[in-house]
Amino acid sequence: MKKNFLTALIIFITSISIYSCKEIKSVNKESEINNMDSTQNLNLDEATFGGGCFWCTEAIYERVEGVHKVVSGYAGGHVKNPTYKEVCDGTTGHVEVIQISYDPKAVSYDELLEIFFKTHDPTTLNRQGADVGTQYRSAIFYHNGEQKKKAEFYKAELEKSGAWDNPVVTEISPLTNYYPAEDYHQDYYENNPNQGYCAFVIGPKVEKFEKVFKDKMKEKYSEQNQ
Repeated sequence: MKKNFLTALIIFITSISIYSCKEIKSVNKESEINNMDSTQNLNLDEATFGGGCFWCTEAIYERVEGVHKVVSGYAGGHVKNPTYKEVCDGTTGHVEVIQISYDPKAVSYDELLEIFFKTHDPTTLNRQGADVGTQYRSAIFYHNGEQKKKAEFYKAELEKSGAWDNPVVTEISPLTNYYPAEDYHQDYYENNPNQGYCAFVIGPKVEKFEKVFKDKMKEKYSEQNQ
């Protein structure tokens, strides 16, 4: 990806990020976590990423072909069963993350990494747009040695490429202390598309994802854009 395109993308996202995920106080109705077909006969792998507000990353990965479930949650902290308020206070050490269950025959971990690095700014420490705090830090929590190796390789190659003017600060750590977030956070964008943060921040990010990765989108989302 060319540097001038990435710079323009960052400026655009920053300019529209006038709303902060942390400032949303209303609680929406509870929803079931990703009402999908049974996957018990599939050999699924898991990936865990933190790329800012989990409402944003969840909305993106739910559209990826081969992804069967996305659960928003908290990882990497030192407090058991943290609440959203505790995580937002920045005292638990957790990152807002999504845990992805995916079919490696349909989408590879490498492809998930590519989407991760191209749909958020991995050079801003503890910040994505207007969302500021350690809970919004860029992070990859690996589940095994192979994921660690690929994440480190991808990060190193991205640094060598000079695609970003600033250093990539993405944390790469083993998955520890993961907890699903409260029910109302799950499928948040799908359930609340007209809510302020969703409309002005998540919506544009999803639209850009759909343009850049249209070949990796689930058919139902592709049809919606025709």
